[in-house]
Amino acid sequence: MLFILIHAMQSIMSDLYISWTDYHQKIEQLAANIHQSGWQFNQIVCLAKGGLRVGDILARIFDQPLAILATSSYGGINNQVRGSLTFGRDLTMTTANLGSHVLLVDDLVDSGVSLERTLVWLDRHYGFYIEEVRSAVLWYKECSAIAPDYYVDRLTDNPWIHQPFEIYEQMKPEDLLKKKLP
Repeated sequence: MLFILIHAMQSIMSDLYISWTDYHQKIEQLAANIHQSGWQFNQIVCLAKGGLRVGDILARIFDQPLAILATSSYGGINNQVRGSLTFGRDLTMTTANLGSHVLLVDDLVDSGVSLERTLVWLDRHYGFYIEEVRSAVLWYKECSAIAPDYYVDRLTDNPWIHQPFEIYEQMKPEDLLKKKLP
């Protein structure tokens, strides 16, 4: 019975392939959504690795300091196996203190576990600085246990998202030597 349920769930899930152009357009749309909300924030915290590119671009657009929290929850072949969530010891940031109104950024919210646990982590480690945290992602999957405050696409069929930078997860430095680089 469990096999039938798992197989049925896998057949429901589709794959979503994102190009670099689509990826950057999604980030720009996310920035527009945040701006239209009128919410003022003074710090961006991105979750590495998936939220690094998103956080970097938003920090540039909004001219706000960027802090990075290293997290890891996927591994295995093609990084498609969800394991336990691991946090870095501390935030990496260039400001003396964390801002009071934090925009927490990642590329997507899947199960919602990473987002929920990160909110707890931020409160435990930096709660004395923080007055408000809001979250922003490009893709919000229907299966998530928590809803982000800002997102671009809500995905009701919970697809596996193939992002344009995933090609580097299988690439080795010697592969670059085989390419005709300028």
